[in-house]
Amino acid sequence: MKTNTKLNQLLEQIAKQHLFIDTLETQSSDRLDFHDVSVWAVKAALQAAYEAGLKAAETNTTPIHTQS
Repeated sequence: MKTNTKLNQLLEQIAKQHLFIDTLETQSSDRLDFHDVSVWAVKAALQAAYEAGLKAAETNTTPIHTQS
């Protein structure tokens, strides 16, 4: 799978802002890799990702591909 830097940055920003998760990198520690989050925080994060996709589509930016 090809790494998409812009996508990773966006996902990290959403995770920090809505889920209070500092990194999406694997830390090889259950304490650091698994998080308790509220359903409303998950909903807010999903909505932020959806809105980012809409914005990207409206501005005709190059689509973010998640698979190579």
